[in-house]
Amino acid sequence: MFELIGSVFILAGAVFLFSAGLGILRMPDAYTRIQAGTKASTLGNMLVLIGLAFYHPNWTFRLILLIYFVLVTNPVSSHALSRAAWLIRTPMTSSAVVDALADEDRRTTGETEP
Repeated sequence: MFELIGSVFILAGAVFLFSAGLGILRMPDAYTRIQAGTKASTLGNMLVLIGLAFYHPNWTFRLILLIYFVLVTNPVSSHALSRAAWLIRTPMTSSAVVDALADEDRRTTGETEP
């Protein structure tokens, strides 16, 4: 029974990891690619690691540490990549309505809107 539950978790994780790869291919600009890849791969990795915990119960503590590591590092690295892309002026898609970083930058420097 534990192997079946573990297999279901691993399969669900594989689906999310596949959707992360598909999102990276299909999204229109760097910012949405970073978001699609990070959110889906975080959940996919967690589900795969939970599935592995069902297969190998004595690895559970190590796998929980890995899940924690993924939960901490994926969002932080995604934010750093997005911020670096914005700082080098990587263009946004034309359908983007708001550039929150530009608004924040204008407020801190005291500039008025163009």
